Amino acid sequence: MCVHSNVTKNSFDSLFKKTIVLNSKLILILCLTVFGCVTSISEKQNQSPNIIFIMSDDHTSQAWGIYGGVLEKYAINQNIKRLAAEGVVLDNAFCTNSICVPSRASILTGQYSHINQVYTLSDALHSHQLNVAQLIQKSGYQTALIGKWHLKDKPSGFDHFNILPGQGRYHNPILKNNDNWEYGNKGGTVYKGFSSDVIMNESLKWLDQRDKERPFMLMTHFKATHEPFDYPERFKNLFENDSIPEPVSLLDFDTQQSGRSFDGQILEILAERWRQASVKNNGRYPGLPFDTDGLDTVQARKKTYQKFVKDFLKSAAAIDENIGRMLGYLDENGLTDNTLIIYTSDQGYFLGEHGMFDKRMFLEESSRIPVVIRYPEEIPAGKRIDDIILNIDFPSLLLDYAGILQPPEFQGQSFRKNLIMDTADPWRDKMYYRYYAHALNRPAHLGIRTDRYKLIFYYGLSLGMKGTYTDQATPPAWEFYDLINDPLELKNQYNNLEFKTTITELKNDLVELRVQYGDAQKDGAEMKKVIQENW
Repeated sequence: MCVHSNVTKNSFDSLFKKTIVLNSKLILILCLTVFGCVTSISEKQNQSPNIIFIMSDDHTSQAWGIYGGVLEKYAINQNIKRLAAEGVVLDNAFCTNSICVPSRASILTGQYSHINQVYTLSDALHSHQLNVAQLIQKSGYQTALIGKWHLKDKPSGFDHFNILPGQGRYHNPILKNNDNWEYGNKGGTVYKGFSSDVIMNESLKWLDQRDKERPFMLMTHFKATHEPFDYPERFKNLFENDSIPEPVSLLDFDTQQSGRSFDGQILEILAERWRQASVKNNGRYPGLPFDTDGLDTVQARKKTYQKFVKDFLKSAAAIDENIGRMLGYLDENGLTDNTLIIYTSDQGYFLGEHGMFDKRMFLEESSRIPVVIRYPEEIPAGKRIDDIILNIDFPSLLLDYAGILQPPEFQGQSFRKNLIMDTADPWRDKMYYRYYAHALNRPAHLGIRTDRYKLIFYYGLSLGMKGTYTDQATPPAWEFYDLINDPLELKNQYNNLEFKTTITELKNDLVELRVQYGDAQKDGAEMKKVIQENW
């Protein structure tokens, strides 16, 4: 059982009294000249920016078209490309636990899972827990959250919310607000249309109805591109005559050859879900019926990949289209220059790499989060940043722009200076990752990544935690990758004696990171034992 930390009203108020808030004001400067003229300095130069934080679900970097890869020419991305051209692209941003609920909790709390106690899909972010929206709201910003929430408890820190229950549905979604709120999947109102369109409709509606004299923070969270990778009717025939290029590791059937210690969520699992849905005719997945009858294993995987990646790109196309609607609104209403806009995903996703779909793993496709950020008044256009940025850094960044000091509970760092090419020295040169939802084909694990190397330890224990898939332990295992010479992580080099010294150093660094972030201190007897015996 997890014990959630409480933040009382008094402690919250006490914390906020220590916070410095830079209020937005119109400053008029009277300049007396021989002609007696009066000159004013623009308000926008002196106020904290508006903030729009757009997040999709599983919209992995391989499908953005601005990170290269085999899908670069197929991604519908004109608005993502516009943001990249007018702002900055983060090339090394990562989540700290690659699964929806924990990652979203970290983005709001600025904390690792072991601190905010949102470890798996079964956990909730409770309304009493400190989050960045509460702080920004109390500073005078108007705040709103529209779209996917997925954190179970009623959102806090938002003047307005209209959210999907659970995962929500792609077509004619139900949204719940403060007036019709009920816990679980109860309550809410049905909105006609495709979810990405509806979520943007409601976001623009709120922007129109807000108090125009106050700054705002809007979080727009799409359901797409989460499984079942559905799309609006207007994209039904997209890629109909195309054969999408395959990742080099699509036909990785043999983990012994790669040295990986697990199978993961292989594409054949997805194909079986499609077959079952075809028989049941339940309408859960688009583009059915589907079968691989009469095909050998290679042909079947290739056919599965083609349907999967086309569905995914169609779902993503609706995201880009709706980002364009937001950019158009900002342009039309004179909000572009003084609005910080961020587009990101809660984590990455496998699109056939290593023969897999889904996420959860500390491999690059799963743990990397794509990010574009634009703020014309401060951020230079068309730049890319290599610094290691984590999802726990987002709250620190937003507080920085809002003029609010970071509370001690937050574990991240503001990367505002990084965005203007003025990275602090020192900046982090390594990161810590941990995934808890143990399963036989994707064991619980932790790891460290630097700019060149990655070391992963599969400790393979459920630790009695809710939301894991089995209590059966898996054999402890290590993986090590040289990301310079093997950026696609095709070969586990843990047993290569050439890297013995490097691996030893990384193990020591991993221990230090676990202590730094307060994770090692939470180890129980079972965890201590597996580490002691296998380190």
